[in-house]
Amino acid sequence: MTGSTTRRSFLQALTVGGLAQAVVPFAKAVGANPHGASDELLDDIERRACLYFYEMADPATGLVLDRAVVDLPYSPGASSIAALGFGLSGLCIADRRGYLDRGLLKARVERTLDSLCNRVEHEHGFFYHFLDSAKCTRIWKSEVSSIDSAFLLCGVLHTKAYWDDNGIREMASQLLNRADWRWMLNGGQMLSHGWVPETGFLPYRWDAYSELLAMYLLALSSESHPIPPACWNSWRRPMSDYEGIFFIDAGAPLFVHQYSHAWFDFRDRVDHYANYFNNSQRATQAHRLYCMSLNKEYPWFGPDMWGVTASDSRKGYRVWGSPQFPPDGTLVPCAAGGSIVFLPQLCGEVLQNMKDRYGKQLWCRYGFRDAFHPGADWYGPDVIGIDLGIMLLMAENVRSLSVWTDIMGTPEAQRGFQLAGLAHPSVEPSVTSHSEDSDHPPQPVESGNNDGSTKKASPSHSRPRGRRSSTHAQPRETH
Repeated sequence: MTGSTTRRSFLQALTVGGLAQAVVPFAKAVGANPHGASDELLDDIERRACLYFYEMADPATGLVLDRAVVDLPYSPGASSIAALGFGLSGLCIADRRGYLDRGLLKARVERTLDSLCNRVEHEHGFFYHFLDSAKCTRIWKSEVSSIDSAFLLCGVLHTKAYWDDNGIREMASQLLNRADWRWMLNGGQMLSHGWVPETGFLPYRWDAYSELLAMYLLALSSESHPIPPACWNSWRRPMSDYEGIFFIDAGAPLFVHQYSHAWFDFRDRVDHYANYFNNSQRATQAHRLYCMSLNKEYPWFGPDMWGVTASDSRKGYRVWGSPQFPPDGTLVPCAAGGSIVFLPQLCGEVLQNMKDRYGKQLWCRYGFRDAFHPGADWYGPDVIGIDLGIMLLMAENVRSLSVWTDIMGTPEAQRGFQLAGLAHPSVEPSVTSHSEDSDHPPQPVESGNNDGSTKKASPSHSRPRGRRSSTHAQPRETH
């Protein structure tokens, strides 16, 4: 620590959203248009994403394609279990908003859960990262993935909470209880990345802050195979500093600050370390400023046109911002779309401007294409399930809070938050962004890593991680 600043004072800064706050209710964010984007656009984003999760799922198994070429109909291919988790939530949203016929949606939910319970290959309740969408079998020698299984189970939990049907709830409970989280610890205090039948457990653990929040909450809350509460405190929470914005970050793409928040509502909750909702606000603000700093090299980047994360590119799949793949001018709609709950106006403006400026080339049957490069006049031919999914759930939360409301009303979420020590602070924090309408960073608050040091780094730096399949090449496994 530096000077008179203590861990407690830094925690208080995170708790109140950091630094100079705009203290207004979440549903009434700053500006005449609280979401930045029009409600018509957000509704269209949701409607089209829900259509993807219905049309690009196998009609017999319910397994959702990892990606699709926008102009082609469904044909069996690679299914991503993480995309399926977003898809199950998408079916809930489609029913709530009346986008599709309720009978069709409920039948699809029942068919999907039945496949997961009785047909899909699994190991100790965890699923292979990629599956044949029609055969329900492992493909590409992919790993039994702890994190991707967790996102699938988030969708299962949402399904259990939303549908008032005993059969659906029984199948959902079976899937939630079948996951043996203690087995996935592999004798340690931190969850393994996964397992393969050829060699056993992967030599990597979820040992530092990333998209892991939801996974550890599910593991803590399991009725059948819970992990010890001490595991929540086992993973590192390293600090980053970008232009005076301090936040927890292990050097990873922006999506790691988004995914867990799609289902779990971390607003007004703090553990011994941070308010993770406000931490993601800070990460998004830092990311925006970083993108703005690239304006000289890529003139289309600016305060209302920004956002890179793991995505497609002209040269294939890239984890943008990693040492191997620094930004090349590609823009990724789900970067801002997945953070719209954190900075509603600023992120919404990006989505609205992307649609207004590039809509003819960028907009398709399922919403935004995965990525585009205005300088090269390149617009990706594919959409990717998890990228549509994060925009869908975050748009729904910023408009109605419904995913958060459904999930947080479950015994599983309540038990997980309690065991993690995620409690309401004694001082009621703000639930909106810090100085969201400002292009300038807030004044710094000193803090440090576990060893007392601070790290100054680009918020886009990332360790390599493969998240998605490709229409042109086999995917890298998530390590």
